[in-house]
Amino acid sequence: MTGNSTEEEEQGYEEIAFQIVNEAISNAIEQITTETKENLKQITFDFEDKDYGVDDIEWSSCEDFTIENGATQITKFVETWKRDSAWLYCIDYLGDEEHDYDVRHRYRVRWSIPTRRKPIPRATASTYFTIRLSKIKPKTLPIEVYYIFEGNRLVHRPGKSRFREIWLKNIVESKVLMMETVNF
Repeated sequence: MTGNSTEEEEQGYEEIAFQIVNEAISNAIEQITTETKENLKQITFDFEDKDYGVDDIEWSSCEDFTIENGATQITKFVETWKRDSAWLYCIDYLGDEEHDYDVRHRYRVRWSIPTRRKPIPRATASTYFTIRLSKIKPKTLPIEVYYIFEGNRLVHRPGKSRFREIWLKNIVESKVLMMETVNF
C-alpha cells in the first residue's frame, strides 16, 4: 500500500501545483489588464496643439467667384504644398456641372518633372479640383473646395489633409511602369 500512497501524494501535489500555477496566471492576467487600462487612460490625443503642416488659404465667397479667380486660388493653395521645386504644374479649367442645389466647377492640375535631357516628361500626374457654389446658401459664404488625385478615390479638403509628394511620384511611376510593358 505504500506504493499507492506515494502515487496519491504525487497526484495531490500535482493538483496543488496546477491550482497554484492557474492562480498565478489568472493574477498575472488581471494585473496586466489593470495596468493596460490605467495606461490607456493616460493617453491623450491633442491634435489641436500640434502643427502637422496642414495648410490652407482664404477662399473667396460664392458671390466673388469667377473661373479665373478659381484658378488663381487653386494656384495659391497648391503653392502651400511642401514639395520639391522640380515639380512643375499647369491648371486647366474642365468645365462646370449644373445641379439642383449647386454648380460645380472642375479644374485639373497636371504635374510633371521636366529636365534638360527630357523636357517632355514620360508621364504626368493630375489632381482634380472641384469648386462648389451653393445655390441655396447665402452668397457671402466661402466656396466649397475638394480635390482628388488621379487614380484615387480619397476626397481631400483644403485644411483637412496634408499633401504628400509621394502621391504624385507614385502616379508617375505607375504610369512609366505600365508604359514599359506595352510594346508597339
